[in-house]
Amino acid sequence: MTDATVHPLYETYNRAALRFERGEGIWLITDKGERYLDFAAGIAVNALGHNHPHLVTALKDQADKLWHVSNIYEVPGQEKLAKRLTENTFADRVFFTNSGAEALECAIKTARRYHFVNGQPERYRIITFDGAFHGRTLATIAATGQEKYLEGFGPKVDGFDQVPFGDEEALKAAVTNETAGILLEPVQGEGGLRPFTDEMLRAIRQLCDDNGILLIMDEVQSGVGRTGRMFAHEWAGITPDIMAIAKGIGGGFPLGACLATAEASKGMTAGTHGTTYGGNPLAMAVGNAVLDVMLDDEFLPHVQKIALILKQGFASLIDRFPNIVSEVRGRGLLIGLKCVVPNTMLLQAVRDEHMLAVTAGDNVLRLLPPLVTTEEEAREALKRLETAVERLSVANPVKTA
Repeated sequence: MTDATVHPLYETYNRAALRFERGEGIWLITDKGERYLDFAAGIAVNALGHNHPHLVTALKDQADKLWHVSNIYEVPGQEKLAKRLTENTFADRVFFTNSGAEALECAIKTARRYHFVNGQPERYRIITFDGAFHGRTLATIAATGQEKYLEGFGPKVDGFDQVPFGDEEALKAAVTNETAGILLEPVQGEGGLRPFTDEMLRAIRQLCDDNGILLIMDEVQSGVGRTGRMFAHEWAGITPDIMAIAKGIGGGFPLGACLATAEASKGMTAGTHGTTYGGNPLAMAVGNAVLDVMLDDEFLPHVQKIALILKQGFASLIDRFPNIVSEVRGRGLLIGLKCVVPNTMLLQAVRDEHMLAVTAGDNVLRLLPPLVTTEEEAREALKRLETAVERLSVANPVKTA
């Protein structure tokens, strides 16, 4: 029997008192008819905004045909989407999942299995970086390594070694004959929008090559056009051996994938991994529709153009309101504003202007606009953000000696 005084949902979220009932482009509309400029995008998920006509049509058309059959049978949509992903990335093979955490689990298993079939089962450890976030499963919270995610869930899953962010010497020292791979986010999202430098990424790629270990990219948040390239690691001119993606590839529909080279994935043979829902026809229809839009030659240059407009506007805010914001971080439309005041204070001020954002670690406000944001909408966002910052500045004046 349900206790009427107990809320029926797990109390794992501190939810804002907002209820959205529909969306239009980069706007969300509440049940009271209030319009919010959505610079959260479902935490970088709604890459093409809300109610995108091409995605809606693709989903409706597929819903009239077939929803689910399982991976016991061939799913033509999987073959189509996998072919398009491999044609536009380093990868040769793809495993479809329902989420980013599942994609990371597959990536970790792929790396461990690679060394196992090579006759080195002792090579199972994965090096990760402080400040990372790789998911909420028992393995991915161990990969993340942060105590706030590990507390209360029993012994930490073995096999993960954290090193300080950006510390090349510490990274080299952590490599042993048990190391299977190095796992990183090219731009740390939850960790405060901290990007690895291109030089550091190239050094890590070389370290992997020199030691026969696999480079695993977590591009769940940074991938699928978010930084102005299809994947963030492309800026450094390198390729990983394995990559996990999700969020933007589904445009709002639950979809993730693990991509790998033929060599790195050679141990993942029949029966070594599986999923019931992963790669279902609905998800494949939407994923293919997302790529229809993003693979247009004009799409990524547009993302870069909007990112430049926003970056220039944010730089101006920092110059004028150093008592509120102090630094712009991130890459492309994966943006962070380092706050001087508590980031929750700026988040609320932004919401008061009917604009949505997300907090991140290291006292950062995360801005993740849909990639289809127009120049006019970008300037409207800057206007609302400036109003919020200016109001906070009045309430928190600069203290002079």
